[in-house]
Amino acid sequence: MSDALHRPSSVLLLGGTSDIGLATVRALASPALRRVVLAARPSPARDAAVEQLTEAGVPEVCVRDFDAADTASHAQVLDSVFAGPDVDVVVVAFGVLGEQRELEEAPDLAVELARVNYLGGVSSCLLAAQRLRRQGHGSIVVLSSVAGDRPRRSNFVYGSSKAGLDSLARGLADSLRGTGVHVLVVRPGFVRSSMTEHLDPAPLAVTPADVAAAVVDGLRRGSTVVYVPRVMRLVMTGLRHVPGPIFRRLPV
Repeated sequence: MSDALHRPSSVLLLGGTSDIGLATVRALASPALRRVVLAARPSPARDAAVEQLTEAGVPEVCVRDFDAADTASHAQVLDSVFAGPDVDVVVVAFGVLGEQRELEEAPDLAVELARVNYLGGVSSCLLAAQRLRRQGHGSIVVLSSVAGDRPRRSNFVYGSSKAGLDSLARGLADSLRGTGVHVLVVRPGFVRSSMTEHLDPAPLAVTPADVAAAVVDGLRRGSTVVYVPRVMRLVMTGLRHVPGPIFRRLPV
């Protein structure tokens, strides 16, 4: 269980090789942190993440084979993690970006993206919520995106999957009030990471460490939604109210 300073002793990272997810685990690290479970498909990247966290001083780093698209397997994975010590923070950090033009030309690819980003998120969040509710405490951190705030022609398939996940997470947060379980929705703008290394950074771009710092602050404050950077909240509020004919002319 988290200590008096709200520092977690156990963290589950769903998407165990995610740049943002791993940065978040590092930001949550403290003398109180005893156990981290990295849930991801077996890969050299997962092995490297284990080595990285172990060298950083996390006493116990475990792995679980996890495929976000294989929702039928999620309950078993979550059960195996929660069979151990209580889990204080579950970070839902998996996702794929895709290339908009390819997704439009090959709808099967769009469906697969939605299966990972949205259906995988629905399954993971609800299963984690059930188990945290039984514990009577814990937090779920859901990596959403400003791409879900208003559809843009440049990435509306990805944005639609994040919009669905974001809506689910906010509803889940309301559903869990009074249970001791808290949900934090994180909406970054453009993040410089391995997922976006082939793209030119957008204005107000941030790093995984910036997102991680916002997560730690949001958990400490008990926030429900945080934007990264904070000014992005104002930017997106403005964009949501731009009339469609004007919005379509914007380079977004």
